Amino acid sequence: MLNIADTLHRWCREARPFALATVVDVTGSAPLPVGTSVAVNESGNAVGSISGGCVEGAVYDLCRQVLSDRGAPQRAWFGYSDDDAFAVGLTCGGELDVLVQRIDPALQPHLAAALNDVVQGRPTAVAQMVAGPRDLIGSTLSVLSDDSVTHGTLDGGPADKLVAEEARGLLRAGRTTRVTVGGNGDGCPEPMTVLVHVRASRPRMLIFGAVDFAAALSQAGAFLGYRVTVCDARPVFATSARFPHADEVVVDWPHRYLKRTEVDTRTAVCVLTHDAKFDIPLLRLALDLSVGYVGAMGSRRTHHERLRLLREADVTEDRLPRLHSPIGLDLGARTPEETAISITAEIIASTHRGTGLPLSQATGPIHRPIPPLRSDHGRSGEEAPAPARQSTRIQGKARPVETAITRTQQ
Repeated sequence: MLNIADTLHRWCREARPFALATVVDVTGSAPLPVGTSVAVNESGNAVGSISGGCVEGAVYDLCRQVLSDRGAPQRAWFGYSDDDAFAVGLTCGGELDVLVQRIDPALQPHLAAALNDVVQGRPTAVAQMVAGPRDLIGSTLSVLSDDSVTHGTLDGGPADKLVAEEARGLLRAGRTTRVTVGGNGDGCPEPMTVLVHVRASRPRMLIFGAVDFAAALSQAGAFLGYRVTVCDARPVFATSARFPHADEVVVDWPHRYLKRTEVDTRTAVCVLTHDAKFDIPLLRLALDLSVGYVGAMGSRRTHHERLRLLREADVTEDRLPRLHSPIGLDLGARTPEETAISITAEIIASTHRGTGLPLSQATGPIHRPIPPLRSDHGRSGEEAPAPARQSTRIQGKARPVETAITRTQQ
């Protein structure tokens, strides 16, 4: 739902009820991830997309139905069809599990507050019950990263505390995913599956070396949503005028700055300095931190020499494979702008465990599922038992499109 937070926040401020359709599970290849939503208000206005167009009409109709009936949430399953471009189905071959529910802002004031935090850019998580006790489906609970207090309720009991802990962990990781709690002696006798929507702070891209390539990379990083920092020990080069797309430009020795700044598992460290006196202390530290990506620019000869110096600096063999060097994918890049695309392409592939191959030469789903996080309390990716469902079939040429709709409470 956070993909349409601006509009939902406005509707909540205006106390306008709306229907919210949310992708709560994806099987196979699908264009948009779990947590993506469409909303429709009482005037028939719609916002958002969950499939890139192929099932939007059916979801819109279901939203209008749920909104007018003022009834229970409904679940819908959309599968594959090649009948025609307008069939109710996913031509990409995937399957979507969609929860549709009526939201009355007057009954869920905490949701308006959470959406306001998202609009204001504050890290926020909203947990939405998607499977479990029928009377709790669609209930929500919100958490701020710097707030020990939860807002709203799922079951008014142990599940609230367990889900809040999971939500704070997912906020730190910047992940939207499903979490299952209960059913294992932790105070919740019945398992419940909760979709935790996360709007985290922007991930960081740390670029070391105030060179022309850094200027292009900072622009590409900003475009991808990173909070970009350019750092160099030479004040004549490290200036805001040279890097207008960076959020900050720091004059400091690279390893000294990295040691004192905040990083996490989403941070990308890009070393463009081309100078061993900067590179080695910096990479020695970076390879020992829990960051998402570490890359260093240089020729293959520079790379082999860099590995030798890192070993001499007591970097262990198990750490060296974390280093992406020479940095970037083989795109034949030559200009700083092309090189920036090469580097960011490798960061994207590393983040999402992509192969870097042309899609025409790869096999399997184009859109990979996000690997689940696991913890002591939650069992990410495991689904609480769903109620029995009834199906209606719409015949396609290849195989039927199955749209199954189940009322989750009476």
